[in-house]
Amino acid sequence: MTKLTLSELDVGKILHNPKLRHDINFDPELHFRPNLDGEKGKRKQEKANQFWNALTEQLVEFVVDRPGFEAKHGTGNNWCLPSLLKAVMEIIQTLVPERDREYLEEGLNVELLMQQFGKGIADLEKLASWLSSVLKSHCAPMRDDWVDETYEMLSAGNRENNMEKLVAGMRHLLGVLEAMKLDVANHQIRCMRPKLIDDTVNFEKKYFRRKRDTRKIDVSPSTEWYRNAHHNYAAALATPEKRQAFGDMAVFFEALTHLLLPSNEDSFPNTFGFFDEERLLKLRSDMLDAINLEICMIAYEELEQRNSVRLAFQNLDESQDFNFNTSPAPSRASSRPSSWILCPSSSANSSPRSSLILPTKPADSAQSRVRTRELYNSLVSILHATPPTSRQGRWQSLAPMMALQVLRFTNAQLSELPQFEVELNAMLFDIRSDKYNRLERYFQEKLLDELAKRVKQFRGLSGVSLFSVATGGRLHGPGKTWDGGRDRERDLVSDASLKEAREDGGIEDMATRLAHLGVLHWRVWADMAYHQIDAMDTDSPF
Repeated sequence: MTKLTLSELDVGKILHNPKLRHDINFDPELHFRPNLDGEKGKRKQEKANQFWNALTEQLVEFVVDRPGFEAKHGTGNNWCLPSLLKAVMEIIQTLVPERDREYLEEGLNVELLMQQFGKGIADLEKLASWLSSVLKSHCAPMRDDWVDETYEMLSAGNRENNMEKLVAGMRHLLGVLEAMKLDVANHQIRCMRPKLIDDTVNFEKKYFRRKRDTRKIDVSPSTEWYRNAHHNYAAALATPEKRQAFGDMAVFFEALTHLLLPSNEDSFPNTFGFFDEERLLKLRSDMLDAINLEICMIAYEELEQRNSVRLAFQNLDESQDFNFNTSPAPSRASSRPSSWILCPSSSANSSPRSSLILPTKPADSAQSRVRTRELYNSLVSILHATPPTSRQGRWQSLAPMMALQVLRFTNAQLSELPQFEVELNAMLFDIRSDKYNRLERYFQEKLLDELAKRVKQFRGLSGVSLFSVATGGRLHGPGKTWDGGRDRERDLVSDASLKEAREDGGIEDMATRLAHLGVLHWRVWADMAYHQIDAMDTDSPF
């Protein structure tokens, strides 16, 4: 870690970082933190370990075998310790007011310290005490304990002439400085957030126009995408309700929701690729999760119906001893068993899943609703416990677990699991089937309905107000615990209401996120990529 590696935390870099300035609109908790994730973080950690191991070896050589050390590294300051001290001084300079920098250069004079160290008269404990007082006077109070730990480690290493402890103290010192730098940067983000958010559209318009005019970006693919959307959807969306809700963004949001459907493998327009593609991919993944969770619940309901029919026939066989050699009793000749009713497929009350309707008692219905709610919540928990991979790859690994969990909530035998897995897989992964496409369209319509409410509210808001409403009042998201919806305090809730609440849990949050993203995107890109289509199409209803 050096002054250069931490320079991205400086105010100037924050103000000129377009992705950071865009992301700050969507994440109320956005802040800097040490990045040790993934391969890049692993390489960073390995490189740091190499430096600290080299410093330990060099210090031991310097103390034990000075001639050998000088033969290898020379008599100058071209080795790890002076480089580290110089980096420490440069980083602290960025953390203290300009008036204190002269005092800092006197206390942390690297040339003088190295001369004293070479002669064996450097008072490292005094240096550690001085550094401790400087850091405490400029860091947040919550960092004081870290500073004290650094002092204790450096002092112990110096007193015991233990190079490993000394290096550990120096490493801890760098950690404290990084934390202080992060504290300052995060404080600046909090203070500047309202100004940065309100200036987002103006900043991004200038940024992308400059790139477009210098031919560094080409938005013609996005223009073509919107032209096709305009051709496909404009006439169908020319209703007073749509215009009142979406304004001139109706075609835009209709096309965007189509891109979120799991069966749609089209890439997103390149205008989204600069800053928002990951958010759209997450929305597409959430749509897949919402649909597939509903498929699991449909499979549960169908399995329950089949088992109810089987149990009904079993109970009938057990309760009646038929004698096929005698005529049926007159009282039963003209009636069907009271435990089930057969409905013709053409009946208005018939279900597309089954023509057998089993009446249930109110107590049984209440128990069934509780069990359905528990099953849905347990499926959501399994979903969240599974690491995200590719869209369908994740569900390939989830399907067996989901099938087993569904089976556990029914009266089905475990021996039925292999066949049920086959049936569930067919429903989950045949995304080109009519049944899947109907479910997609159903969820898309629900998403558009929710979008209409939010876009109508969002499109007149300022940048800061949009941020506050869209993120401050956000729902829990597609993985929230299902609570039975708004009517949960009533003793009796219809099955249709419970099903709707189950589906709306994720759709409402998706609509909020998509409306926020889309309104901000439209404000930046409408003039540069989309509005020209409206002007060219004289037959447009918009």
